[in-house]
Amino acid sequence: MSSIDEKRVHGANTEPTALFVASDIGLTRVSVAGERVGEIELRDRRPAHDLAVDEKLAVATDEDVLIGDSLMETGFGPATAVGFHDGLVAAAPDGRVARRIDDEWHDVGTVETVHAIDGDLLATDSGIYRLTDDGLTHAGLDAVRDVTVGGVPRAATATGLYRLGNGWMDELDGDFRMVSTDTDGERAHAATTDDFYAHDGDEWGAIEIGKPIAAVAYAGLVYAVATDGTLLVGTDDGWRDHPLGIGEPHALVAADRNPV
Repeated sequence: MSSIDEKRVHGANTEPTALFVASDIGLTRVSVAGERVGEIELRDRRPAHDLAVDEKLAVATDEDVLIGDSLMETGFGPATAVGFHDGLVAAAPDGRVARRIDDEWHDVGTVETVHAIDGDLLATDSGIYRLTDDGLTHAGLDAVRDVTVGGVPRAATATGLYRLGNGWMDELDGDFRMVSTDTDGERAHAATTDDFYAHDGDEWGAIEIGKPIAAVAYAGLVYAVATDGTLLVGTDDGWRDHPLGIGEPHALVAADRNPV
């Protein structure tokens, strides 16, 4: 449910969306309605490394994996990545991967450092791993920094951007740090330390932003957060920016309403 203050900021006929940003200073919630940015709230001060949202928000922090709007501790311990696939999945700094079932964590395997989890795929220092009924199975590539499964699975590595087809196929050359797609796979974005790209359904094209991009999320419009903590909103007239006053961001997700 939207707060009265949010409706005052955005207008009576606009239902705001909650964006959540994980950064070195903690978890920040940003209320947006289309291209308008409203309330910015620091929800938790524990350094946060990754985010995922399904019916609940999940936050990977230096101390524990937190879930829900109340940010309840789950007892996992420090985490580098979180995702949802047949329940909540998390990875620890030592590479331990576990799934939460009936409020209990069950280990599924150990790999090198996990940087991202999306669907059944994990981006790790030793490549892509797939979550299976038997644990974790190596699924190609080396030293993957990010992965997305919306539409066509894609992986960001230091040597290029890859998509899954008949094996992992090269899409773009470069030192890629992030890749993101919407749930339908109709929109995709990827970034190196210097360049930002968008996929229009047929091909990739460069976008002039002027800032390195750390993460992208979709909620009608495209929202991105730059490495300096600036929120960018994609509009028909270009990209609008709004400083958030946070440390270096690591992840960005959007929720239609506050995840419970």
